[in-house]
Amino acid sequence: MLTSRVPAAVDALLEILRDRPALEDVAVVDGPSPVNTTTRRRIHIGWSPTAESAVGLQQSFNGAGARTRDEALTITGYAEARIGDKDMKLARDQVFALVGEIEQALRASDAEPEAPTLRGTVLWAHLTTGDLLQSVTEGSVAGVEFTVTCQARI
Repeated sequence: MLTSRVPAAVDALLEILRDRPALEDVAVVDGPSPVNTTTRRRIHIGWSPTAESAVGLQQSFNGAGARTRDEALTITGYAEARIGDKDMKLARDQVFALVGEIEQALRASDAEPEAPTLRGTVLWAHLTTGDLLQSVTEGSVAGVEFTVTCQARI
């Protein structure tokens, strides 16, 4: 019996991002990964440096009779751009270009009509929050912690 749309939604989001031509040279990572300063641009789904959870979820009955449930999901993510020098503006611009690609990936298009539903796994999904992080560690690093919020019915 289906108890949550979390696994299917996370898998679909990863697939959608990995299939995006504009992200073909970006590491799209499922959860955390070891620090690798040679990978200049990456997107993590289900992890960010300060998050307490990979995915938050809340469920409630959809209506009388308790036959279906509504599920609200918040998928944690983190986009990062590393620059070999101290050009923070370039790192910041690159990370926001990554976040822009994520946001665009969650919009319906002719090629991906079910993107806002994460390929039918949820009723809708969209990018809802973000926090910019910046540091200088072997060059400039800009990261954006973000949340993809979804609504599902189970």
